[in-house]
Amino acid sequence: MKNTTKTLQVNGMTCTACANAVERNLNKLDGVEYANVNFATEKLTISFDEDIVTKEDIFKRVEKLGYSLQEEDSLREITIPISGMTCSACAIAVEKALNKLNGIESSSVNFATEKVFINYDSSIVRISKIKQVIEKAGYKPLEIETEISIDKEKERREKEIKSLWTKFIISLIFTSPLFYISMGHMLGAPLPSFFDPHINDINFALAQLILTIPVMLVGYRFYTVGFTNLFKGSPNMDSLIAIGTSAAFIYGVYALIEIIGGNHSMVMELYFETAAVIITLILLGKYLETVSKGKTSEAIKQLMGLQPKTAIVIQDGKEIILPIEEVEVGDILVAKPGERIPVDGVVIEGYTSVDESMLTGESIPVEKKPGDKIIGGSINKNGSVNFEATKVGKDTALSQIIKLVEDAQGSKAPIAKMVDIISGYFVPIVIGIAVISTLLWLLTGHSITFALTIFISVLVIACPCALGLATPTAIMVGTGKGAENGVLIKGGESLETAHKIETIVFDKTGTITEGKPKVTDIIVKDEITEEEILILSASAEKGSEHPLGEAIVKAAQERNLEHKKVDSFKAIPGHGIEVSIDNKLVLLGNKKLMNERNIEIDLQQESDRLASEGKTPMYISINGRLVGIIAVADVVKESSIRAIKKLHEIGIEVAMITGDNRRTAEAIARQVGIDIVLAEVLPEDKAMEVKKLQESGKKVAMVGDGINDAPALAQADVGMAIGSGTDVAMESADIVLMRSDLMDVVTAIQLSKKTINNIKQNLFWAFAYNTAGIPLAAGLLHVLGGPLLNPMFAAGAMALSSVSVVSNALRLRRFKPYH
Repeated sequence: MKNTTKTLQVNGMTCTACANAVERNLNKLDGVEYANVNFATEKLTISFDEDIVTKEDIFKRVEKLGYSLQEEDSLREITIPISGMTCSACAIAVEKALNKLNGIESSSVNFATEKVFINYDSSIVRISKIKQVIEKAGYKPLEIETEISIDKEKERREKEIKSLWTKFIISLIFTSPLFYISMGHMLGAPLPSFFDPHINDINFALAQLILTIPVMLVGYRFYTVGFTNLFKGSPNMDSLIAIGTSAAFIYGVYALIEIIGGNHSMVMELYFETAAVIITLILLGKYLETVSKGKTSEAIKQLMGLQPKTAIVIQDGKEIILPIEEVEVGDILVAKPGERIPVDGVVIEGYTSVDESMLTGESIPVEKKPGDKIIGGSINKNGSVNFEATKVGKDTALSQIIKLVEDAQGSKAPIAKMVDIISGYFVPIVIGIAVISTLLWLLTGHSITFALTIFISVLVIACPCALGLATPTAIMVGTGKGAENGVLIKGGESLETAHKIETIVFDKTGTITEGKPKVTDIIVKDEITEEEILILSASAEKGSEHPLGEAIVKAAQERNLEHKKVDSFKAIPGHGIEVSIDNKLVLLGNKKLMNERNIEIDLQQESDRLASEGKTPMYISINGRLVGIIAVADVVKESSIRAIKKLHEIGIEVAMITGDNRRTAEAIARQVGIDIVLAEVLPEDKAMEVKKLQESGKKVAMVGDGINDAPALAQADVGMAIGSGTDVAMESADIVLMRSDLMDVVTAIQLSKKTINNIKQNLFWAFAYNTAGIPLAAGLLHVLGGPLLNPMFAAGAMALSSVSVVSNALRLRRFKPYH
């Protein structure tokens, strides 16, 4: 079994019924594990077994439905100037050498301009390799003049916008005189006698037919896609428009034949202008909708714009400027003041401060010194540093963030899946309502013209575009806005769940606290001195990576104390350590460890006092006898108190989980205002504690930063990883907080609430519009003595409903986090 997951561009969709049709048909294919189509992003995510179904089968299946798929590939174009060519034979030699290179799609050398134009696959071949081939052929590649990394999505969107605008203008050019000829005389506008319906009724009708045909040709896709889907049993928005406008056109042709035959009363029953105006208005609506949808992905474009195009690399002791694509892991780069850091790396020389606000939302520049990590895309403020590239290309933090946001924007929230199901049934129901209401009006003695008005109005007003756009557009803007503020939301589901959170569980160390504890007290017993206890403890802890152990080692370093040789070392998870030093068995750990080894704690009073002050007492015993206590305290983060206060204000209960003893944990809890204290919890039991809270019926979020938090993050309804934490924690989380600031937890929940409220508003108005629109179009007002809804007004209202939903989603761009 060879499962492959691909993301493909779907072209030609006009509403959610289209997306549902593609999704439904692909999920029926043998070998397809799942297919998910997002109408707003126009992307298909499909997982399939290549041994059962091929990519070509998938492409053909979609083409049969009237749409097309486009692969998001890694093809790029470059133009490289070449020196040393003396004739056209040189150009041919370079071309031949390049075309033999694996990954080159095509290359063309222009001898007159001394340039080579190359299409290549960046995943197979690098520019540096291309240059080497040119050099081996005996010529010199010069600095790349232009490098176009084709943004397929942007190019496609712009092409679509331009095409829709051109179609709208063409249809408007023909529809304007058509509307004037057909309706102008009713408003008292002058008409030449040649077109006057009372004098030349055949000319009047023929002129309308001639002006309508080009408009219908411009909107040909409504008919090709609409009727194709209708006959396949998957009617969509295009089907509604195709049926409605075709009915108007066919009835107009019938009326024209009647007029030619001498039935002059039919001159006022022409329906050509209805068909043309509907197509024109819907093209305008589609144009405005596409422009608005383009704005929903602004955050992605901004993130992409952070990537510098070139980098300064030190080669053979010299600084040279290279395209960003040529930077490799291990290269030594220079970051000068005011420039963007080109790739991720580690500072090896120099001091500076870096503005990481565009990636983390942190407005204060971060100081950087040798050994510190720096992120590609951030801005070097005031110093010049040399750094070693550790991650390049798609592995950089910026590229990972872009990928994460793109995946989130392409995902579906549970609420969207429900809307998809409704939309799938909606179009067939609308066609049924249109047919039934038309027949009812005919049976009650009304004219064919009257019934046709009802039929077309119901079909046109009921298009479910607004329903389909309501959820994905809000998710796109919401996740993009989160990325701008250093809150990376991995998908629609976690975005939706976050607003339901009732309890948040915080890991203590590194989350509520700084995670950088310090030794505060040393209590000794018998003849042993403070220095002796610190030397033994620091020697024992030197092999440990525990934060409390690091604090002890650091305290010994500050006093310039020398370590003793450790003969054996054993870590006891959740308890402490056991070591052998100078033939002494030394135990260093918590109360549990002492109790387990039956060591009497006769410093209980001092221990309780330290714990009540929020300090962690660590007991030290030599050969089975307690000799002292070292107290270590972790500093509470400045933002913790503010964040917890704000969470209480919005009605969320806050819990803290820690391996510390209960007294210490409760002292910290009092400082920051924690409601529930889960103390003395072993790392492997954290997930179980989260589960217990869930079993009491609560929606629980977990916030942590360590490897031992990963199971709890996965267990929680929403897992939030602090960005300074480990890759494992970030991988297990649903939401990644790029800064180590708990106020971002508040931001994530606020953003979730705002986004879900926006989705609910969108869905309310979309449903309300269709619920109210269909009865009006079916003639409800007429029954009550009011006017009949004109199909042209129905088309205008339908187009505006989609635009209004997308515009409402765009309001989320004004979101500002509470800080």
